[in-house]
Amino acid sequence: MIIDLRSDTVTKPTAEMKAFMMNAPLGDDVFGEDPSVLQLEEKAAQMFGMEAAMFCPSGTMTNQIAIKLHTQALDEVICDKLSHIYLYEVGGYAYNSSVSVNLIDGDRGRITPEQVKKAIKPEADWYPNSKLVVVENTCNKGGGSCYELDQLKALSKSCKANNLAFHLDGARLMNAHVKTGVSTGEFGAQFDSISLCLSKGLGAPIGSVLVGTKDFIKRGRKVRKVMGGGMRQAGILASACVYALDNHVERLAEDHSKAAAIGQLLESKNYVNEVLPVDTNIIIFKLNDKMPGSDFIQILENNHIKAVEFGPQMIRFVTHLDFTKGMLEKTLETLDGISL
Repeated sequence: MIIDLRSDTVTKPTAEMKAFMMNAPLGDDVFGEDPSVLQLEEKAAQMFGMEAAMFCPSGTMTNQIAIKLHTQALDEVICDKLSHIYLYEVGGYAYNSSVSVNLIDGDRGRITPEQVKKAIKPEADWYPNSKLVVVENTCNKGGGSCYELDQLKALSKSCKANNLAFHLDGARLMNAHVKTGVSTGEFGAQFDSISLCLSKGLGAPIGSVLVGTKDFIKRGRKVRKVMGGGMRQAGILASACVYALDNHVERLAEDHSKAAAIGQLLESKNYVNEVLPVDTNIIIFKLNDKMPGSDFIQILENNHIKAVEFGPQMIRFVTHLDFTKGMLEKTLETLDGISL
């Protein structure tokens, strides 16, 4: 038995999801004729109380399209220093949109209206134009941290008051929804656009949706096309996303519970110096200097557990759909047996 805790992207479609995919009605999505894609897009737009949505292959693409639509060359994006759009999208903000980033040092990836206000550049020839704020909920690098609704409302109000667009990188937004109880409609009311990934904890094999106004999504389809994201019979993939939204959202609480159990055990081990608060399905912890990260990863591999180093002496585990109760027990047993 291989236990894979590297990421929730390693999930495989369930047998029920595969059957649903094989029976999906298909068409040509570039012509706007794939009924399964249209079903997903309508479903996503309604979920968030927005006018329209667009299906894309990845969350990186939906984020990059959003940045492109909200900005122009010589603008800047305000975001936390741990943001996925800054760390893990290959500098796409610069490559695709010719914009810079203004980084905020938040609380495990979460920023405040006061920090945003201080980050806004004054009008001057030598400064980029502050145009867009992006938040990530949950924040991967922040250990799955998530915003409360009042925090998002305050940020939204601040963005509107300062003529800033507000985009949500919702790579794991359903984890935040399950954890905080904030409804999808309440999320939608705060943002100008939202990217929702469906291939992580929700278990779809591929896919993300971008939601916004009709005009925003209409313009987005052209940007998606130039990025190579125009797909044909994409409904076989979109149908998996529909199934995930209908069947895999509430079960995310199981992933959170398993992650909490691992975090609790790690806090008691002498080879661990610090465990970030475990809010959702991500566990990030710092090893004691006497336990090199590479050695720790090798110990796990010897016990058929896969994980990743997430910085100097930092390790990340991510629980997910395919991480069973038996795997949890084996993981806890293995971690408990390690010592300095």
